Amino acid sequence: MSGSEDGALVRQGYALARRVTRHHAKSFFFASYLLFGQRRKAAFALYAFCRRLDDLVDEAGSGTEELSVRLGRARRRVAELYVAMPELASEELGPPGGRLEGVVARSPWDAGEFAALAHTVRHYRIPEQPFQDLISGMEMDLTKHRYATWAELDLYCYRVAGVVGLMLTPVLGCSDVTALRPAADLGRGMQLTNILRDVREDLERGRVYLPAEELAAFGLSEEDLRRGTVDERWREFMRFQVARARSYYAKAADGVPSLTGFGSQRMVRLMGAIYGDILRDIEARDYDVFRARAHVTTRRKLALAAAAFIRPESVLPRLPEGARVPLLPEALEERRHG
Repeated sequence: MSGSEDGALVRQGYALARRVTRHHAKSFFFASYLLFGQRRKAAFALYAFCRRLDDLVDEAGSGTEELSVRLGRARRRVAELYVAMPELASEELGPPGGRLEGVVARSPWDAGEFAALAHTVRHYRIPEQPFQDLISGMEMDLTKHRYATWAELDLYCYRVAGVVGLMLTPVLGCSDVTALRPAADLGRGMQLTNILRDVREDLERGRVYLPAEELAAFGLSEEDLRRGTVDERWREFMRFQVARARSYYAKAADGVPSLTGFGSQRMVRLMGAIYGDILRDIEARDYDVFRARAHVTTRRKLALAAAAFIRPESVLPRLPEGARVPLLPEALEERRHG
């Protein structure tokens, strides 16, 4: 393929990634208006990669074996990106050249989309490990439909969302390793928010992401979820989970000053604020996530965008000095330390 043909394929891929993002990720697309030029295109390319992986799981039905093969193919495609950049390859998985054999399946990516992803990875020198960890998160969805503890769910949140923050960090103009944890925390907070919002939809898909140990600590069962019970037990459970999610957003705020790309700080603040506002809507509905889906209106998004410009530190604020949100419900803390 000639250089001009390759360039045309990359441009085609970025355009397609933009359409995928606009259709499937309205809040992310809205916040992306604060990015410009190559950074915005790169954000679309990364989102499209993540979306294709998510579609593999959602569309697989009961075909676990076929899906595992397709995810194996995804691992190989990612490894191909790093043959020419071994210094950025996964230390955990070893040299990428040795991981290219033995997996045959149709690629989930359009050729242009993948070309745009490759261009993004090379341009911003994004390490491989977050991509492979994301695939590990997709693999968890193959066999794990229930989560016993917060530790299990936190690992899932990191793998399917926290790593996206790690992918985006170089794109947003940050090479400071101390910003990586806050970037991952933003993704984890967003994924926990999704889980709290989507309890009913997940039940319909045969999945319960809420930790069984914590439900029991509040006197709740899976049957209570199926009945859509909204009583004081459920409200207390949700208050704790909402506070936990907000603590992740607050931790994410610590990394914002490290982002040097034009518009990056406001974009991250706005993205966190929009997702955090889902929690506000859950509270406004008295924690009833069974009968209607919590959401953020366009008017609210515009108000948050204005605040991101006028009072940026009021959007995605840090935890107050000395404040602490417990990692586990009080009953479990006492049981483990008693």
